[in-house]
Amino acid sequence: MSPDTARRFRDAKIVGIVNITRDSFSDGGRYLDPARAVEHARQLVADGADLLDLGPASSHPDAESVPASEEIRRLEPVATALLADGIPLSVDSPLPETQLWAASHGFAQLNDIRGFPDPETVRGLAEASCQLVVMHSIQGDVRADRRAADPQTVRDGVARFFERRCAELEAAGIARSRLILDPGMGFFLGSTPAPSIAVLQELDVLAERFGLPIYVSVSRKSFLGVLTDRPTDRRGSATLAAELFAIEHGASFVRTHDPGALRDGCRVLAALHAPAGSH
Repeated sequence: MSPDTARRFRDAKIVGIVNITRDSFSDGGRYLDPARAVEHARQLVADGADLLDLGPASSHPDAESVPASEEIRRLEPVATALLADGIPLSVDSPLPETQLWAASHGFAQLNDIRGFPDPETVRGLAEASCQLVVMHSIQGDVRADRRAADPQTVRDGVARFFERRCAELEAAGIARSRLILDPGMGFFLGSTPAPSIAVLQELDVLAERFGLPIYVSVSRKSFLGVLTDRPTDRRGSATLAAELFAIEHGASFVRTHDPGALRDGCRVLAALHAPAGSH
């Protein structure tokens, strides 16, 4: 039995995905209506999500461009209702205007697939209290593409990216305690499963090297479809397996479409890894 592993499963934070978009790869258009988005969000919390990540635009290779004004228009009614419920929120947007809007409206986290590269925005966030999910991608852009990538090169690049970004953010006045590191997954690491697998296998190395929480988002992603030969809507089991592996190997936050399954899995594995007779 491993008490440390049991603690990892007890303490992991589950981030529920709420896509307020027309074209998200998994559920595009389903929750574009604010009332449906709020209903779905509340159900995710009831199922076990600790916080919710609101996505006002997609970032997959075929996604449409959405200006910040439209992102904020989509976010505002949903965020207003959920914040009134006392639900902690994150926003998944690389756009500075959207990030600053969310920071000023009480969001708990900002999630940037570019890793917060804009110096002016970072200066504006220095006095805020929200956490920053600093994501790595091989593209460094507002959406993924389908380029091939070497697993070892990607793995080494993740560490170099975080060394540079953490130093830059701290120099700009962002407290290190506010940083969360997301190495990226799926198309953000390459067009084949190999880079995502390589990075998942060394999450604990990444966590130990930087001493910061690690954030993982594998839910229903393309590389799981390749590994299982399953379409997007039948990747639940593959998603859960990858998410539980990520937590066991150092992930503190897991972003998922199905908080209920992940919460159940964490409870079972926490019990199985606890010392005998502790239940």
